[in-house]
Amino acid sequence: QVQLVESGGGLVQAGGSLRLSCAASGSIFRINAMGWYRQAPGKQRELVAVITNGGTTNYADSVKGRFAISRDNAKNTVYLQMNSLKPEDTAVYYCAAPIAGYWGQGTQVTVSS
Repeated sequence: QVQLVESGGGLVQAGGSLRLSCAASGSIFRINAMGWYRQAPGKQRELVAVITNGGTTNYADSVKGRFAISRDNAKNTVYLQMNSLKPEDTAVYYCAAPIAGYWGQGTQVTVSS
């Protein structure tokens, strides 16, 4: 069992940046797909970005060109760099290894206009 702990959320003005981190309690080397999801109030959880062990990435259309996902298997950590933040990016952001069934507890990101 791997536990995922997110950090780096907070309150930021529109146009600002945040970097989320996801620290795993165990090795993520054998976990192919690691991703970030988000859920805004009253909305369904949605995929934000995913990265494979080979470095292949995929992003939601709404964040392409603004967000970047990366992983450091040696540190068992996944990152989400978020730039040019918009109020509509406000949500709880979750780190996950969805196929393996591992989810973090989430970190709040609030973007003020």
